[in-house]
Amino acid sequence: MNAPARIPATIVTGFLGAGKTTLIRNLIAQAKGRRIAILVNEFGDMGFDGSLLADCGDSDCKPDTIVELANGCICCTVADEFLPTMEALLARDPAPDHIVIETSGLALPQPLVRAFSWPSVKHRVTVDGVVTVVDAEAVAAGRFAPDPEATKAALAADPAIDHDDPIEELFEDQLRCADLVVVSKSDLVSEATLLEAEAIIRREARPGTGMMRSAGGNLSPEVLLGLSSASEADMTGRESHHDLEGEEHDHDDFTSFVIAPTAAASLDALRARIATTLAIPGVLRIKGRAPVTGRAVPAVIQAVGARVESWFAPEAGTAGLVVIGLRDMDRAAIEAALGG
Repeated sequence: MNAPARIPATIVTGFLGAGKTTLIRNLIAQAKGRRIAILVNEFGDMGFDGSLLADCGDSDCKPDTIVELANGCICCTVADEFLPTMEALLARDPAPDHIVIETSGLALPQPLVRAFSWPSVKHRVTVDGVVTVVDAEAVAAGRFAPDPEATKAALAADPAIDHDDPIEELFEDQLRCADLVVVSKSDLVSEATLLEAEAIIRREARPGTGMMRSAGGNLSPEVLLGLSSASEADMTGRESHHDLEGEEHDHDDFTSFVIAPTAAASLDALRARIATTLAIPGVLRIKGRAPVTGRAVPAVIQAVGARVESWFAPEAGTAGLVVIGLRDMDRAAIEAALGG
């Protein structure tokens, strides 16, 4: 008797604010009856990305809860319980047709890929592919791309060297593990900027890695799913800096905390607060919900770099802003800027 086919799993990784959630929401919208399980692996104290995903069909997507979305998809958020959550998904009848995992913007994809070799899942699931989403403008500006030759030379000269910038190191590691790189927000930059971003990506990614441009996460499931990479079976060339240096990876370089801000006088005033906070050294991302005077529901905030997105969602949600950044960022200054 032939063993049942393993369920394909796609890992979607990428830096903070690159467009991972937008890409996955588009996947859900185009599921067309396919049972896609969506796992959101959070970094931070509040799981706002999970609730944003659930906006497309179900507002009850809470941490560590598996819920059915209206179109037959499955959605849940996981923190430190990845393997038990996978086992719970595999125990469902019927099991998912495909599993899509959105990693935290501060996560290395390599340990997650290796987790698919664990005995409890390796005979049931395979990594169909690692999709790394990058922001075209940010990459072209060089904010997440160091000199690759200098980095390689430094690693060769001293295996114990500490990278000067953990953000750039993380960017390299996410590209190195990719089977497909999605260059997001391509409609917001010039062709010259896109070509510059793609040249940087090619220098960092493994030879032969696919690359696609995306505007508004508009790639179909046929492009993102079905890569058949079996990534867990071949980690050669995918190693992270920590792998090469013989170190264990953790989030020691980064931290996050939640602030309950006072009500802003208007949405514009709230956006100004967020922009001021993003300019504080070490702040990488702000996400969540914040109250606005005269409005029944708080505003949803997604902010990274110099970009601040805000809107009012139909449901109230939990008010609070997650601030993610480098460990030495000035919390007192951040709280003052946000009115916490």
